[in-house]
Amino acid sequence: MKTAIALRHIHFEDVGTLDTVMLEHGYELRYIDPTLEKLDDPALQRADLLIVLGGPIGACDEQVYPFLEPELAVVRQRLETGRPLLGICLGAQLIARARGAKVYPLGIKEIGFSPLALTPAGEDSVLAGLGDTEVLHWHGDQFDIPDGAVRLASTPAGANQAFSIGPNVLGLQFHLEADARTLERWLVGHASELGQAGIDPRALRADAARFGERLAGAARRVISDWLDNLEAGPGHGTAFFQHP
Repeated sequence: MKTAIALRHIHFEDVGTLDTVMLEHGYELRYIDPTLEKLDDPALQRADLLIVLGGPIGACDEQVYPFLEPELAVVRQRLETGRPLLGICLGAQLIARARGAKVYPLGIKEIGFSPLALTPAGEDSVLAGLGDTEVLHWHGDQFDIPDGAVRLASTPAGANQAFSIGPNVLGLQFHLEADARTLERWLVGHASELGQAGIDPRALRADAARFGERLAGAARRVISDWLDNLEAGPGHGTAFFQHP
């Protein structure tokens, strides 16, 4: 089987509904916890697919959370190889930063279910499979679009919600992978953040019940199309790299 490694920062922010899609495409998934495990394993760069997941910290917080420095180095190395890389939320921010783009506070907490506005490039991308699907947003920072990347989506709160770099790199600020069946873990794990933002978890729970099934179907279409379009092997797709 092909190998997929996911860097998971907090146990309940996993690949969610995407696990079945990856299995159907022949990927065997392995998680690595960058907060506890060393990131010098050569398997990270040999993996057919590297996924960098979300977490409740900032992409520029390495002074407070030192593990981010070697993780950022892993992302930079991955970009240099041109091998497939998917970033979600914090993961997308780390990709953007590794390509020299700024990551900074959005000014508000964008938390909840709402649709994306696709750019013309987004409408011609794998994200077209989302249509007007309500996706889960859960972030307080935003990235600028890196040089050489293509902006794919926005919301009224955040202009930059997704980008691609060639066929092999996809950065998503929103949580395409969110599984409504396990959202309760998010509500408990992020209870303090929800309270500080004045967001009622009952409303999120109700929206997950309303939109979760449709989101899962849309996520399946998007990631299936993306995996189908990947260019295999070093030197394909995203070899251009810029240090910050």
